[in-house]
Amino acid sequence: MPELSDHLWYSITSLGGAGMTLPLAFAIALWLAVGYTSRMAAGWLLLLGAAIGVVTVTKLAFLGWGVGVRELDFTGVSGHAMLSTAVYPVALFLMLLRAHPAVRVLGVLLGLAAGMAVGVSRVVLSAHSPSEAVTGCLVGALAALLFVRMAWKAQPERLSVLPVAVSLMLLAVLMHGVHVPTQRWVTHIALKVSGHDRPFIRAKWKAIRNVPPATAPVAQTHNLLAPPASFHA
Repeated sequence: MPELSDHLWYSITSLGGAGMTLPLAFAIALWLAVGYTSRMAAGWLLLLGAAIGVVTVTKLAFLGWGVGVRELDFTGVSGHAMLSTAVYPVALFLMLLRAHPAVRVLGVLLGLAAGMAVGVSRVVLSAHSPSEAVTGCLVGALAALLFVRMAWKAQPERLSVLPVAVSLMLLAVLMHGVHVPTQRWVTHIALKVSGHDRPFIRAKWKAIRNVPPATAPVAQTHNLLAPPASFHA
């Protein structure tokens, strides 16, 4: 991994936070509705919503029932990586609508690179495993590229570049570092739906197959750790 200070890694990872990316996503939808059609705005929000759904389902599955892939250390798609990889390419695409197609492509690639940097930061800061960061980037990139393909031939003169660029950049500055407790919300939902008192934890899940939630009786956990009877022969 690149040798950067922890402060810089935290600054990079905050670029993928929901407190920053979701306001940007809604601002993009608003500009699309104003400059083009509500259908285009809805298309963008549906694609992003589907990507958010993938993240949410995988997190719920692990937190509530311990569903994951041990071989890949996968416990759920990274939301930071997904949101940044989905939102920034579309934001730059919108700001560069009047530019040459090659410049627009470059903007989209820069947006994807920013999302991948956020994904790397999640691994460096031990917030996610590599598999979770990679899948987050892939899901976000798919949503972004599908929208770019859908909107590629949009008439650029219908939006003024300066107000779009200024509003999105100003919003990014104002919302940078704003924390939204999405993980806590997802955990709360997982516990409500699964009926468990505590969520599944990565460390115990990796150590023991079919581990019960953290509130399982001590005797039950001891039985799981005990070797089979045949070992005592």
